[in-house]
Amino acid sequence: MAFTFSLAATGKGINPQPLPYPAPIEAPRDVPFKGTLSLVVDATDIAHKLFAVREILPVQASGSLTLLYPAWESASHAETISVANLAGLFVSIDGKSVDWQRDAVDMHAFHINVPVGARAIEVEFQYLTRASDALMTPNLVDVQWQRLLLYPAGWFARNIPVAASLKLPPGLKAFTSLDVDGASDDMVAYKPVSLEALTDSPVYAGRYWRQVKLTPDGVPTVRLDLLADNRGDLAETGDDLSKLRQLLVQTRQLLGPPHYAHYDAIVTLSDAFPAGGIEHLESGEDNLPANYFTDNAEQLNNLDLIAHEYVHSWNGKFRQPADLWTPTLNVPMRDSLLWVYEGQTEFWGRVLAARSGQRTRQETLDKLALDAAVVDARVGRSWKTLQDSNNDPLYMAGHSVAWRDWQRREDYYPEGVMLWLDVDAIVRERSSDKKSLNDFARAFFDVGNGSRITSTYTFEQVCDALDRIVPYDWSGFLRSRLDAHDSSVLDGLARMGWRLVYTDTPTATFTQDEVDSGVIDLTYSIGLSISSKGDVRVASWQGPAFTAGVAPGAHIISVNGKPYTSDLMKAAVKSATTASIDIQYEADGQTHAATIPYHGTLRYPQLERIAGSVDRLSGLLAPVNIH
Repeated sequence: MAFTFSLAATGKGINPQPLPYPAPIEAPRDVPFKGTLSLVVDATDIAHKLFAVREILPVQASGSLTLLYPAWESASHAETISVANLAGLFVSIDGKSVDWQRDAVDMHAFHINVPVGARAIEVEFQYLTRASDALMTPNLVDVQWQRLLLYPAGWFARNIPVAASLKLPPGLKAFTSLDVDGASDDMVAYKPVSLEALTDSPVYAGRYWRQVKLTPDGVPTVRLDLLADNRGDLAETGDDLSKLRQLLVQTRQLLGPPHYAHYDAIVTLSDAFPAGGIEHLESGEDNLPANYFTDNAEQLNNLDLIAHEYVHSWNGKFRQPADLWTPTLNVPMRDSLLWVYEGQTEFWGRVLAARSGQRTRQETLDKLALDAAVVDARVGRSWKTLQDSNNDPLYMAGHSVAWRDWQRREDYYPEGVMLWLDVDAIVRERSSDKKSLNDFARAFFDVGNGSRITSTYTFEQVCDALDRIVPYDWSGFLRSRLDAHDSSVLDGLARMGWRLVYTDTPTATFTQDEVDSGVIDLTYSIGLSISSKGDVRVASWQGPAFTAGVAPGAHIISVNGKPYTSDLMKAAVKSATTASIDIQYEADGQTHAATIPYHGTLRYPQLERIAGSVDRLSGLLAPVNIH
């Protein structure tokens, strides 16, 4: 029997149709907010790792009101705040409990009804953390305001005044860029600031601490706030402080007067946090290893972190991409210009670490070699451009990737370094070395006469600013690099008088990177990074090991018939020109045998001078007195 399916025969109304969505949440408006929001955070329950929050919001009008829990963070460029950590939410109005209803679409929005004549809305909840979050320990508490409040929809964050108070465990001292209004019995009250400023001003409180003023009188104060798990890690030397002071001098000469009233470099010396930082206008969160000051030889890959976050006060916080800036923490961001926001900041971090003596010239060359090698090996560029990689935080934040060189992830950092190195080289080349990216930086960031009001910019404005330094088709050039499917971004090295080469001996910086990652890094030979136990952490897409069938997660049992060791694997790779690399490995519960089709030797990245060329790179890295 034949069966004929007819769309018309189904009849209207039989197939499902979408229900209409609820009315959208009130959009933020640039209008005044009457009164001041009161926020009290109790951070004393270290045992249960929870923050207790109490807020009082002055009523603006009767009727429906939506309270928003923040979702987006400008420092992560993504929706990285989870409302899942919020619990125990109770709302009352003038002392009478009221029901709230979560929005059917936006889980960060809570609706209440405010009766006529009401005066104050009281909100209470807890923010729950895990021990692995390391936000609350007996010796250190990390207060991120954007995770510890609700705010009313309908206003720009900069228009909502907030008076925040913080209760800390006994014996902990708080550090922040916020100005203190008063303190008593482990309670600190801060002077009212806008919601925008508050959520850009974290508080760190520690039991073991030291504070050092880094600036002379007559300039906006910069403080180094050191917090450690152990008192013995607070061991900065006069040389350390001298280099940090030189960093401030070199940065201000480069970027112009600061856009902060004062600045706190908040440095945690703890192995509970992964090394990394978060930028703010008037402070930087610099999470460094506990031995950062006590074992300088092990810090080669961390030496520009403080510089990076400090530069962000100008690039990222004061000057910000127009499509990334949003009026509240619940409006989605767009990340098309992270190659400027993060890429140029990473570039200046490398340069300023050299100019201030944080790194030696050779250490900086070796770090740039690592950047160049990463860019050179990113085979994913064949399908995914640097421009598209700018979108990575929007969908990759909080998610791991199996094949980073193929999927690409946040490549605007290393590739951004190479891109801005190329820009600097072109400026120098076309101006007969009379101009450089120093001139662009001063012109682009030294605007607003020290204003703290965010100044946004577009792609076209970046090109215009470059063109005023040296006339050139900057739009065409930048688009050719941002949309490239090859590694032409490395051309800047040659313009600088250098090139990327590979040798069989690793630099100290490369070796330190291996130690920090807990692997031997054979990316540039057989395409593997392997732990000391033989666990494959990273495999290069379509590299020799990939061709042999090895993938991340495999466990190498033996090399050329002998039990795996890191030294044995490196020896096998070193001898691969004359002998095969035969391995046994476990994957998916089975044992496999394979020969890795590689016939070279060990390969580690370095920079090498191009004979007869102008060495512009050394000039870029040398300390300068620009103005």
